[in-house]
Amino acid sequence: MTGEDFYRIGRLPPYVFAEVNALKAECRADGMDIIDLGMGNPDLPPSPRIINKLSETAAKPNVHRYSVSRGIRSLRNAHVEYYKSRFGVTLDPDKEVIVTLGSKEGLANLAMAITSPGDVVLIPNPSYPLHPYGFIIAGGALYHIPIMYSGDFNPELYIKSLWKAVHQAVPKPIAMVVNFPSNPTAKVASSDLYKEIVDFAIKNDIWILSDIAYAEIYFSDNPPPSLLETPRAKEVAIEFSSMSKTFSMAGWRVGFAAGNEKLIAALARIKSYLDYGAFTPIQVAATFALNECWDYVEYARNVYRSRRDVLISSFSRAGWDLPVPEATMFTWCAIPECFRHLGSVDFTKLLVHEAQVAVSPGVGFGSCGEGYVRIGLVENEQRIRQAARNIKKMLADPDAVLTRYYERNGRG
Repeated sequence: MTGEDFYRIGRLPPYVFAEVNALKAECRADGMDIIDLGMGNPDLPPSPRIINKLSETAAKPNVHRYSVSRGIRSLRNAHVEYYKSRFGVTLDPDKEVIVTLGSKEGLANLAMAITSPGDVVLIPNPSYPLHPYGFIIAGGALYHIPIMYSGDFNPELYIKSLWKAVHQAVPKPIAMVVNFPSNPTAKVASSDLYKEIVDFAIKNDIWILSDIAYAEIYFSDNPPPSLLETPRAKEVAIEFSSMSKTFSMAGWRVGFAAGNEKLIAALARIKSYLDYGAFTPIQVAATFALNECWDYVEYARNVYRSRRDVLISSFSRAGWDLPVPEATMFTWCAIPECFRHLGSVDFTKLLVHEAQVAVSPGVGFGSCGEGYVRIGLVENEQRIRQAARNIKKMLADPDAVLTRYYERNGRG
């Protein structure tokens, strides 16, 4: 018997990122210096003040017992204040907010709470893998909604695709996932688009799960909105956010869900059986971060903006033109024409071998991601420039690169 014999494991497709990760490990073991622009894992440390608050709190003798599954009251209050000051949204800390072990855990557990076997969920494609696979694990069925049309995001076509899905999907969809700023595409939603999404959900009795994990990593003068700003949104929507990218606290596993009372209650019920919440000193430090450390967020945003500009300019000089992302710590870009026939997984492997640069293959984010890769702003500017120089050498003689590729793969 293997793990594939288990029902829920058997429903999961092969994890394409595992192939790239194995290749990175193999090449590093051989002494290659791989510049990793793949995983969205912040390389910036949190503010020293946040770390000090964690240490200070952990030194207290009474904080090492079980915490509370919903999250400590002061942290929920801090999240309420964040929504009020940032989005103008009023929340009830007892009924409309819950602390999660990162947004990923919250999304997955809510999928388990609301999904019956065979229920249909509308999922953006391409999408962060947890969005579809959380519902697959829960026993649901997926209806994919393309979010990129001719290489760009078209809100009008996106809304048309949603209405088409309602008429075609059997049974009728119970929920939809919305993710702006988007991982992996870095596209941002407008308030007008959110109004159309909420109107669609209310008219069709569909729950909305909104993921705004990257709402604070933006580069324009207009901060990305929250779906909960939309009138009547709380009737149908819950929104997930995280400390991971905003405060570079990815390993701390602190996130939030906010919005519809019924969905919050369902998530709270599931979590009450599964966890006692994050370590109390982590929650205290997260409270401090939300209340006192927004200067750090501005600092991190500026670092990512500067890295973005270096990435775009240096890769352009290398011969690979990348779109300029409005938000997130990624750019989503087409594979260079001379290598596009390889597909995103093989191109990603080629990039590791030939340029010692790792990126994420687009098909790992869904079928609509084929032909693209996601590049992260997770190395310093010097390393980004080095990646560009390596890629420039690779693009200078694509025929020779392809010859070596075919020889490595027994196709010479």
